[in-house]
Amino acid sequence: MIKKINVLCFSVGMLASASCLAISASQQSNDDKSLITKDFIERQVTQNMSIGRAVKSITSHYPQHVESIVANALDLYPDQYREIIHAAISSQPALTEDVVRISLEKGVSDCLDIVRVAINAEPGYVDFVVNAAVNSEPDELGEIVRVAVVTQPDSAETIVQSVGKQHPSRLKEIVRSALKAVPVAAEYVVDSLLAIFPGQAESVVSTAVKQSMHQRGQVEKIIESGKTSGLSDEEITKYAILGGATTEQVAAILEEKK
Repeated sequence: MIKKINVLCFSVGMLASASCLAISASQQSNDDKSLITKDFIERQVTQNMSIGRAVKSITSHYPQHVESIVANALDLYPDQYREIIHAAISSQPALTEDVVRISLEKGVSDCLDIVRVAINAEPGYVDFVVNAAVNSEPDELGEIVRVAVVTQPDSAETIVQSVGKQHPSRLKEIVRSALKAVPVAAEYVVDSLLAIFPGQAESVVSTAVKQSMHQRGQVEKIIESGKTSGLSDEEITKYAILGGATTEQVAAILEEKK
């Protein structure tokens, strides 16, 4: 009986300790957040000699409060938004989406400018930048995709796939915007979208062909991508014709690919 009581007391003690630790951690987080005032940021700017270095330093120490840091910094120094965005993303790339969202909410610049700045700060997180921007400004989807692909053309596949997954009903617009920005990316754009949207091959191929009709080499690559993805010659011909190609053009390309 005494043993059971001891075990019970031990368990209760452990639970109490865990609760205290959780409360302590929560309290510490709140205390840290209360430190991130505008006065604190201004003092850091004075010490670091620039808002960029100050933001980078503060976000490195308090990554959990990046939203408050960026919001306050943008309120204090709106004209230096490029430096603030670049510093915050460079310091905490995993929080890129939050930085972009807050910057857009603050309205320190237009959406497309913020997209460029954020991508240049951390190209590897381009999909996070684009999704944050599109979620904030859905009417700008086409232009956001175009600017993102122009800014980081090597990531065209990642960009169209990421936006396509979030907005599958707007695949035609995504394809048009991407190929308008970088026509030579047609093959990669079609490959990446057919891989995740095989059921929308008609929209993807026809739109890509229509956007690339002035470049026969790109049309050839689009048709080849269709073949690689498993489309039949009949399907490719149908979709390419919908995009503006002639039966003879498609037949000639398919014959060359045999």
